[in-house]
Amino acid sequence: MKGYKHILVGLDLSPESKDVSAKALEVKEALGAKLSCVHVIEPLSLAYGGDIPMDVSTIQEQIQETAAKHMSEFSNSLEIAEEDQHLIFGRPESEIHSLAKELKVDLIVVGSHGKHGLSLLLGSTANGVLQGSPCDVLAVRVGFNK
Repeated sequence: MKGYKHILVGLDLSPESKDVSAKALEVKEALGAKLSCVHVIEPLSLAYGGDIPMDVSTIQEQIQETAAKHMSEFSNSLEIAEEDQHLIFGRPESEIHSLAKELKVDLIVVGSHGKHGLSLLLGSTANGVLQGSPCDVLAVRVGFNK
């Protein structure tokens, strides 16, 4: 295994994020690497095509507050310093790539649901992160019966 020095774990803050973060922590501890985390909030206007006939700013604020709370809980369990926690708005794939370059990370860890059929053809966040990543990507399989 390559001697990774800085790992970025992408969290969607779902229950499966525990599995993803546990794998990132395992790699961090095995290599003595630094661990940062990121959660990307996709703006409602992007998710719904921008044609929302109402003001969604209050809903977006609530989403951000909830995400910040969950991000803090995950980060505390991983002992990630506040300055290494990143809550960003935008498209997950491009924002994770940008942050990885900015932080000069050498490994990104994301969860992969291993979708099949149409979902596979349309892609997933994990596949999007893999394509065009500035560094290695570890996709942790989640959502499968163990």
